[in-house]
Amino acid sequence: MSDSNTTDFNNPSTFILLGIPGLEVAHVWISIPFFTVYAIAILGNFTILFIVGIEPSLHGPMYYFLCMLAVTDLVLSKTTVPKTLSIFWLNSREISFSACLMQMYFIHCFSAMKSGIFVAMALDRYVAICDPLRHSTTLTNPMVAKISLTVVLRRSLLVLPNPFLVWRCPYYRTSIIPHTYCDHIAVVKLACADISASNYYGLSLVFFTAGLDVFFIAVSYTQILRVIIAFYIPGLFSILTHRFGHNVAPHFHVLIANMYLLVPLMLNPIIYGVRTKQIQNRLLWIFAHKGT
Repeated sequence: MSDSNTTDFNNPSTFILLGIPGLEVAHVWISIPFFTVYAIAILGNFTILFIVGIEPSLHGPMYYFLCMLAVTDLVLSKTTVPKTLSIFWLNSREISFSACLMQMYFIHCFSAMKSGIFVAMALDRYVAICDPLRHSTTLTNPMVAKISLTVVLRRSLLVLPNPFLVWRCPYYRTSIIPHTYCDHIAVVKLACADISASNYYGLSLVFFTAGLDVFFIAVSYTQILRVIIAFYIPGLFSILTHRFGHNVAPHFHVLIANMYLLVPLMLNPIIYGVRTKQIQNRLLWIFAHKGT
């Protein structure tokens, strides 16, 4: 590669996010479902936190984990959707190198935390169903705090090498990212250096964390798998098509990656909140008293 057509982007100051490659002219229209899902996710998760916070009868392990899930979804949506919408609406494509690495870390960190929270929720259901007489003495508040801390620390530390591996890569080819956010593999592909370390670590992280978590969930509470599959399959499909789907159109990659993040953010409050009888009753009570 000659000096005339390369630039040494070793720690580049900014990246350029293209949005959805090939569908730039439709960005405004695509933003409508994106914004709708984002608004529903924000409203639904804040409703969960509000209802659990004001209702003493909901102050138990399952609802603490539900609140963790709501907070995780709120952080994930805040990390990705505002920037995506700014690309669609304002053509604001620039993102600093440090902000890109932070966004990448938070996306993968909190996505991994969601997986850990599902395991914690399955554990709670396992104890409640298989050993109900010991549920209150086993899953005490200190135990719930320890489980929550383990989920946060384990996922935070496991994901930490990802942005570090990206940071140490020399970037020569371009600073343009064909995506709506700083997805790990989309950024790594910009490097001219050997990216096998990032590739193998990313894949091993996905299969190690997701594989073990799915196993524990299946052992403790198989019924919850119907919900978990909706979270894992799009993510694994997006990751595998990025690495092996060379003939797949770029806009399909980006759409799948966004749906993997956005759809669970909208569905989780419905699956775990609206369908929960105690939360339904509390919501009906609030609306009934507002009408009187």
